[in-house]
Amino acid sequence: MGEAQEVQLCIRAQEANEANSQGHTNDSNQPTSRQTRKLTFWIRIGVYGFFVLSGQTVATLLGRLYYEKGGKSKWMGTLVQLVGFPVLLPYYFISAKRYKTKTNDNTTIQSKPPSFLVLASIYLVLGLIIAADCYLYSVGLLYLPVSTYSLICASQLAFNAFFSFFLNSQKFTPYIINSLVLLTTSSLLLVFQSDSEDTSQVSKGKYAIGFVCTIGASAGYGLVLSLTQFFMNRVLKKQTFSVIMDVIVFQSLVASLATLVGLFASSEWASLGKEMNEYELGKVSYVMNLTWTAISWQVFSIGVVGLILEVSSLFSNVISVLGLPLVPVLAVFFFHEKMDGIKAMAMVLAIWGFISYAYQNYLDTYSPKKENPIRNSESRASPQ
Repeated sequence: MGEAQEVQLCIRAQEANEANSQGHTNDSNQPTSRQTRKLTFWIRIGVYGFFVLSGQTVATLLGRLYYEKGGKSKWMGTLVQLVGFPVLLPYYFISAKRYKTKTNDNTTIQSKPPSFLVLASIYLVLGLIIAADCYLYSVGLLYLPVSTYSLICASQLAFNAFFSFFLNSQKFTPYIINSLVLLTTSSLLLVFQSDSEDTSQVSKGKYAIGFVCTIGASAGYGLVLSLTQFFMNRVLKKQTFSVIMDVIVFQSLVASLATLVGLFASSEWASLGKEMNEYELGKVSYVMNLTWTAISWQVFSIGVVGLILEVSSLFSNVISVLGLPLVPVLAVFFFHEKMDGIKAMAMVLAIWGFISYAYQNYLDTYSPKKENPIRNSESRASPQ
């Protein structure tokens, strides 16, 4: 009996030693695992950021090229910003499996899903606002130099902060107030751009219309971002991959249908054939321009969705604004636009405003206090 007990004690001691050695091995491998996850995280951020910057820049330049070489339809310029959403469907179905397991274990809020009527209302409201917003962007791109247009678009961060103050309890810190002042000043400086050589081809009245429409479009984009965050936090109450993709796909479907109605109601569709025949670069270039513009906007959308999933919607918007100063620089080479003192000063102020806003985002992201559980789930892939 004593021998049996000694054997059992030896076996238990051996098992304990093996468990301890295995634990030490796991502990030694843990730093390497953390470094691998951190490296993988930043690689994904880099890829998604490249999609945002390249997609937005290429789409904006191609949109201006469409008008520069004979395109005149504002509704067609609106439609190509929206109609390419079917390109997202393969990415949607392939990546849904990847995030399904990941989000099942990390969901912090369990609640009854909203009804079909509520979801349909959300997609309808967002889709109609986006359709109107894209139309305003098209008018602004038609009447303004692409560099001026892009610098004005930087004000979308200010509008995002303004609407988020009322809808999402955004706090106005000194850095955000500084960003608002700089971005507003940057846009106001461009009012004096109307007498420059870049605007000699359009009247002052059309320049003013383009300026007002671009400001309105930037405000609309800021409103859409704030409303999307509001709906996800208060109605949908989760930010999984499938939910975000549902919002993008269905609101793009509604916006595309609304734009098609505007295209046919305005009778612009009847002149598209003539427009294609008279396009300076030829029919093939006309079709390729519209096609790649649509694809570029969807590449931008993939990057935006990826950044929302990996970090947050605010970070995604900040990266989007970061790419706007690239367009004026490229416009000097591709469209031979003049980079005068006012425009250069506006660019400096816009970049300064972006840095101020981005620094506040950095402070919020790495703050030890996490008040919003949904924001915590957004930042689940952070190296922290």
